Amino acid sequence: MKLLFKKLFHSFLTVIGVITVVFIFFNVIPADPAKIMLGQRDDLRQLENINKKYAFDKPLSYQYFYYLNDLSCISIHDNSNSDNYTYSGNYNYFTIISFNNKILVLKFPYLRTSFVKSNKLVTDIILETFPNTCILAFASILFALFSGLFLGILSGYYKYSFIDRFILFFSSLGVALPSFFSAIIFSWFFGFVLFEYTNFNLTGGLYYIDEFGNENHFMLKNLILPAFTLGVRPLSVITQLTRSSYIDISQQDYIRTAYAKGLDKFTIIKKHIMKNALNPIVTSVSGWFASMLAGAVFVEYIFAWNGIGKEIVEALNNMDLPVVMGCVLLIALVFIIINLLVDVVYLLLDPRAK
Repeated sequence: MKLLFKKLFHSFLTVIGVITVVFIFFNVIPADPAKIMLGQRDDLRQLENINKKYAFDKPLSYQYFYYLNDLSCISIHDNSNSDNYTYSGNYNYFTIISFNNKILVLKFPYLRTSFVKSNKLVTDIILETFPNTCILAFASILFALFSGLFLGILSGYYKYSFIDRFILFFSSLGVALPSFFSAIIFSWFFGFVLFEYTNFNLTGGLYYIDEFGNENHFMLKNLILPAFTLGVRPLSVITQLTRSSYIDISQQDYIRTAYAKGLDKFTIIKKHIMKNALNPIVTSVSGWFASMLAGAVFVEYIFAWNGIGKEIVEALNNMDLPVVMGCVLLIALVFIIINLLVDVVYLLLDPRAK
């Protein structure tokens, strides 16, 4: 329990650090948020109102405090009209206590609104796109995990043979291929050259959208190419880790004892070798799953998959800073949560880690 609280405290400090770095980075970009929000119809009066509403006219330190105030589940509002900056009308909140024209409120984290999508809430944008990224990441990691375990066991079982060298060659090639390059190659080869046989589309999301904007067809086949592309690199790493763990553990004394007792090979592999070989694989899978949310940026954009990665690219092109900041913070939070879960799973798999 003490270790868990220590890790939670370190995770909290990490979140604060990420928020600070992201805020500073996007506030030194030479862009005027007020002009981006107004587009071509801006005038001095409108620019002044926008700057006052969102506190863009205040020093950077004040803006940072306001941003933390928005992100925090417990925040402070000005209960009077003397402060031009207040988001109390933009979200629902529960008042905890009032003091000196201030109120302490409980609320859902407020990620502000998009600069270019008619003031659409960043939270709504994330809720629309993040589930698609999760589907893609889960499909990719499941493909990589099961295929990597099978190929790794096969390679370790037939170590130093032609099968072993063949698997190692392609796993090394898979690690060397960057996602954006393999996405273009796989899209062109399977979606264009072999289209008659695969019937895979070059681009497309999980649902087919007609010319009227209606989602009317579930297109599971559109998931195959981006999931395969995103899963190639973790597949290669899992294959090599499984092979190394298999070879190392199969040479241990207790494995020789299991063979001496007359246990069959399948039972030894299942109950003795793989159970002890899973620790480094679990760590690898967790890291790759978290990194897939970031690596999916290129894959989603190339395959036009409507996920958070594609949304980040479009937001960067339009200088939609609240959307980029919200998406980056979400990905960082997912990294931290997955690392905490991995620590727990690792302790369950190997009590010696305590």
